[in-house]
Amino acid sequence: MTSTKKLKRNYRKAKYVLYKETLIDFKEHFWAFLGSFVGLGIISLLQFRIFTSSDLVFLIGSFGASCVLVYGVIESPLAQPRNLIGGHVISAIIGVSIYKLLPDLIWVAAPLAVSLSIVLMQITKTLHPPGGATALIAIAGSDKIKELGYWYVISPVLLGATILLLTALIFNNMPSKRHYPSKGNFLSKKELKKRIPFL
Repeated sequence: MTSTKKLKRNYRKAKYVLYKETLIDFKEHFWAFLGSFVGLGIISLLQFRIFTSSDLVFLIGSFGASCVLVYGVIESPLAQPRNLIGGHVISAIIGVSIYKLLPDLIWVAAPLAVSLSIVLMQITKTLHPPGGATALIAIAGSDKIKELGYWYVISPVLLGATILLLTALIFNNMPSKRHYPSKGNFLSKKELKKRIPFL
C-alpha cells in the first residue's frame, strides 16, 4: 500500500471516529442526566435534610465522579457494580488505615493511600477511578470525616455507593437500548462451566 493510500485511509478513520464521538444522542443524555440527578439527589437529600441535625457527613466529592461513569459511560468496565462498590470500599479502608498510621504526615499519607488504592483495586479487579478520591478524602477531608474512622467505610462510602448502584440499576435499564450492568461483563454458561466444573 502506498503512503498516499495509507494517509487517505487513516484520514477516513479519524474522520469517522471524530464524527461518531461528536454525535448527539438526546435520549442517552436524558437518561444519564436523570439517573445521576436522582442518584446524587438522594444522597444530597440525606445529607442536607435528614442528617443535618446529627452532623453526619454523607455527600463526598468522589460520588460526583462515580456518577459520570455509572450514568454516563455505563458500558465501561470501570462503571460496573463490582467496580463501583468494591473500588470505593477498598479505597476507603486503605484511606482510613493510612490516616491512622500517619496522621501527622499528610504529605506522605495522601499519595500513599491513593497509590495503594490503585494497586489493590487492580489486584481485586475493582478499578474505579473515583476510588482514588475516596482514599484521599479519608486523609485530606474535613475533621468530621476524619473523626468517623472506619465508620467512613460504611457511611458515607458503602451506603452512598449502594444508592448510586440501585439508582443506576433502575434508570440505566429503563430504555431498551441501555443495559446495566453491561452484558459484556458477564461470563457465558460455557465459560462458567469451564471455570467451575461442578455447575
